[in-house]
Amino acid sequence: MGSRTGFTVFGFLFFISILALLFLGQWFWIHAGFTGIRRVKSASWRRLLKVALWAVTGWLALTIADRLFLHILPRHGPASWPLTATQLWLIPSTLGALLIKFIQGLEWIWEHAIAKREPAMQEPGEPEPARRTFFRYAVGIAGLFPVVAAVYGFARERLDFRVRQIEIPLANLPSALDGFRIAQLSDIHIGDFMPAGQVRRAVEMADRLGADIAFVTGDFITGSHDPLETCIAELAGLKAPLGVWGCNGNHEIYAEAEEISRELFAKYGMRLLRQESAALSWKGAAINLIGVDYQRQREPMLVGVESLVRRDMPNILLSHNPNTFNRAAEMGIELSLAGHTHGGQVQVEILDHRLSPARFITRFISGLYSLPMNGGKSFLYVNRGIGTIAIPTRLGVDPEITLITLKRQG
Repeated sequence: MGSRTGFTVFGFLFFISILALLFLGQWFWIHAGFTGIRRVKSASWRRLLKVALWAVTGWLALTIADRLFLHILPRHGPASWPLTATQLWLIPSTLGALLIKFIQGLEWIWEHAIAKREPAMQEPGEPEPARRTFFRYAVGIAGLFPVVAAVYGFARERLDFRVRQIEIPLANLPSALDGFRIAQLSDIHIGDFMPAGQVRRAVEMADRLGADIAFVTGDFITGSHDPLETCIAELAGLKAPLGVWGCNGNHEIYAEAEEISRELFAKYGMRLLRQESAALSWKGAAINLIGVDYQRQREPMLVGVESLVRRDMPNILLSHNPNTFNRAAEMGIELSLAGHTHGGQVQVEILDHRLSPARFITRFISGLYSLPMNGGKSFLYVNRGIGTIAIPTRLGVDPEITLITLKRQG
């Protein structure tokens, strides 16, 4: 109980910090807008622009309130586009404001560091110092770039589904399971920016892979107002001889939909595992499938799961949170499948290093990882998901459908 309370307090403080950051970012732009309006010579234009800016300010406040608790703004059709534009603006513009302040801080340091070494101020009419010109352009680029990038990621990369195929060599894999094919989907987040038709398209792409079994590793929805049953009905289109299996993600917990998700999976002929296991047979060989609800960061990982691990057959763990991997390897689970990170949704490469927001929550960002296990290796694959969260955009992180082929080691 204490750890859950601690998590709640931590989550609340984090939430308040994000809201405060958004407020400060928007205040920066609103203040800049009113400053610019004061420079307009025409009084009638000043009044008109002030009314427009106040209207935009009110809309921003309404949008934030709607996303948090109102849920009254239209989510579909032409009326939803102002909401989309606002979501593409809020976080990127806040980042832009922070970048501008950072560059202005650098300029202030530069000015004060070299002021004593510079000659007196230039005379009127003389060219502007190159340093000042550089910082002015840098501020403009810093403010615009995050917003432009977000719009590009929304229009171009958000729904550019890609199939990734990977082979994973497992120790002690029965020869009958050599070449066993797994299709994985994750982080659907059906709703505003992931309509049912796009979920259906991802399912159809997965079906064409001809997998022997299909897994969906959590986050079917974002919040309680999203169409959970519609999502699961679309996922029921997945076809595989050994069926479709899943686990809950953190957003099912937030929406208090963990048990409802399991019931809907059963209704549509699939199975969602909640701290339970199932032994499956394929071509005379057995494989143990384990599924858990989202494992919270500030609580012990995989409590009670050790009793589900089999020593007489390979184990596959479905766990939305990739941070369970360390504990899974300790318990002797050969393969873990996760999601949760979205690959960070945005990834940039700077000085030969890939930077991703997901690094703040895990070192298992996307792709294949391994850890030592009983003289062999335990593997984790982190799916990048197909949906989005917070910002409806992806940059450098394609939405992913995975085909995993198990190979007999050696």
